[in-house]
Amino acid sequence: MQFADRLNNVETSAIRELFKLLGKPGIISFAGGFPDSAMFDVEGIREATNKALDEEPGGALQYGATEGYQPLREQLSTFMKSKGALDVAPEQLIVTTGSQQALDLLGKTMISPGDRVIVEGPTFLATIQCFRLYGAHLISAPVDAHGVDTDRLEQLIAEHKPKMVYLIPTFGNPSGALLSLERRKRVLELAVKYQTLVVEDDPYGDLYFGEAPPPSMLALSSQVPGSRELLAHCGSLSKVLSPGLRVGWMIAPPELLAKATMCKQFSDAHTSTFAQATAAQYLKAGRMPATLANVRRVYAERALAMGNALRRDLGDAIDFVQPQGGLFVWARLTGANGKIGNGAEFAKRAIDKGVAFVPGVPFYAADPDPSTLRLSFATADVARIEEGVGRLAQAL
Repeated sequence: MQFADRLNNVETSAIRELFKLLGKPGIISFAGGFPDSAMFDVEGIREATNKALDEEPGGALQYGATEGYQPLREQLSTFMKSKGALDVAPEQLIVTTGSQQALDLLGKTMISPGDRVIVEGPTFLATIQCFRLYGAHLISAPVDAHGVDTDRLEQLIAEHKPKMVYLIPTFGNPSGALLSLERRKRVLELAVKYQTLVVEDDPYGDLYFGEAPPPSMLALSSQVPGSRELLAHCGSLSKVLSPGLRVGWMIAPPELLAKATMCKQFSDAHTSTFAQATAAQYLKAGRMPATLANVRRVYAERALAMGNALRRDLGDAIDFVQPQGGLFVWARLTGANGKIGNGAEFAKRAIDKGVAFVPGVPFYAADPDPSTLRLSFATADVARIEEGVGRLAQAL
């Protein structure tokens, strides 16, 4: 068959391919980016589903507006206000089929073949694949424990004049990095200075373990005149409520939102109205704060257990920053004392010992660091985490 040329720019997800190896009995997986299904508020979702069918069955089961189910847009507006984005009206957001669809819509509306797009190095693997599918030339901006290096980011923007800059400022996947308040404001200032669209992807911002992170760039945009017109914000209920609902949203300037809505019409007409009605009833019921408190507590315990186990069992053979939120530990093999220093080779040895993780190379759009790896602590309890890290030590 003569497939589209754009498929030459992408390949199958390294993570999805890894999952084929996980059917082996006894494997402990630190590979997925999933929330723990035991954390789902099943009773609350059941009640929300029943209310959706009882109160407005026609709206829940019928075709709907491409922009989204209006009661959900209203609830999401309120949800964003609770997080400091005080001026987000329902009409300023569209509901997407997960936040990943928002990224696809950005690719469709903004990227022409050869356009330059700056992403973090490392960044979300699906973003790399999505933007490359539309022909983007991706440029990688370095990240440290405090997020993207804004001095280097400005140099790259000035040099390459990108179509847009894509960032995960809060507990990024895979880096787990938290962009500092100072750097968030600097990014907004750079957007205005260079008239460059910034995309803030925020699926993990509610998963913090101690004090709350700095406000989102969306919330801060009121402090940087002109930045709101150059900012797109993507959110999701997948990591905090349920990925199965496939409910995300995008807040963007009106012209971009209109183009994205048009492209969504061509794609799926609208996100499932049944899922949207369920999500709307859940948010309306006021159960989200208790749900968030529970997942934060559990994930904080697991993150601490993984950090302690890595330091105890792998010692100076591994280097990482203890995560303050999110789902991941991003680590680098040091090669100390003759231990293995390559993430891909380590992953193969680890599978033989009955534990899985994702090597870091696929998360880089350019100049990958082969010593890196991503470990997720979300779906294993403390005992399994300690056992799995012990197996990692054996694989060294």
